Amino acid sequence: MSKINVILAEDEVALGMIIQESLESRDFKVRLCSDGQKAWESYQSQKPDVLVLDVMMPKKDGFSLAAEIRKIDPHTPIIFLTSKSQTEDVVKGFGLGANDYVRKPFSMEELIVRIKAHLDKIRVRQSQSDWITLGKYEFHPTRQLLKFAKTETPLTARESQLLQMLLENANDITDRTLILNQIWGSDDFFNARSMDVFITKLRKKLQDDPAIQILNVRGYGFKLVC
Repeated sequence: MSKINVILAEDEVALGMIIQESLESRDFKVRLCSDGQKAWESYQSQKPDVLVLDVMMPKKDGFSLAAEIRKIDPHTPIIFLTSKSQTEDVVKGFGLGANDYVRKPFSMEELIVRIKAHLDKIRVRQSQSDWITLGKYEFHPTRQLLKFAKTETPLTARESQLLQMLLENANDITDRTLILNQIWGSDDFFNARSMDVFITKLRKKLQDDPAIQILNVRGYGFKLVC
């Protein structure tokens, strides 16, 4: 099995080396970059499986780097390392396309679990040529179909995108802002209202299996329970 290829951007040299050595001891392949510009150049030379980025860095900060990467790559997981705890910073990061935040100080076990969880979501997305089991339903993302028993129900493109995103985070919270930015393109009021309408439509289309629920987690997002 090939090693997981990680770009680690961290300007605190000692911390960066500790994280690198810890990951490499667990069979990861790590390219350590001391600033955002070097990380950008490393990304351009060879695309990684995952990016782990400090927020505050010289030359190019983590937010700017994530924004550049998301212009050309919507899928590679980006995890921020930050000592910042303000809600607005977390929201900004998700708005730029980040997949996760790990706040310093953190345990290596936590970081590794998060990396592997996001790579598992990528594998779900890559298997979208097949039917995916969802309770008593089957879901085909590419064909945009829901199947219950022998009945197939067509989904719109946006319904399919939304259900797939919820399914990738099944039994966990999918951030509301992240959904809006990735599917609707912005998190403004009108898009938020539109998303709520689509959530209602999905609930109706999944109502034949009472074990499946899409819960509204107020202030955070939605949770697909199945």
